[in-house]
Amino acid sequence: MVVIDNLANALSTIMNNEMRGKKECVVYPASKFIAQVLRVMQKYGYIGEFEYIDDGRAGKFRIQLLGRINKCGVIKPRFPVKKDDFVEWEKKFLPSRDIGILIVSTSKGVMSHIEAKEMGIGGVLVAYVY
Repeated sequence: MVVIDNLANALSTIMNNEMRGKKECVVYPASKFIAQVLRVMQKYGYIGEFEYIDDGRAGKFRIQLLGRINKCGVIKPRFPVKKDDFVEWEKKFLPSRDIGILIVSTSKGVMSHIEAKEMGIGGVLVAYVY
């Protein structure tokens, strides 16, 4: 199996298990970047606890699902966003105001667009969740 985009794979696994009403799912291969994205999702209450499982290869994440995700996915291509342009991207990817988050990779790490706005920094759009 050749995986080109590990994050897209992880988010679609989460989405598929969420739609089928599962309590947890396993995402592999694991990476630090996926862990950071999961941490943002967890902070906003979209997923529960997640743990890293070392399988002697690339590793896996076991993720507790809470049934709170309506849709999540990666944003491709990864558009650069200036600190003042988040509103336009929210309109493109999120259903309405104050619903969902855009996950942004910034110079200060991976965070939601809400935090990036507060800190006044731009970054690169990575994913959306609502």
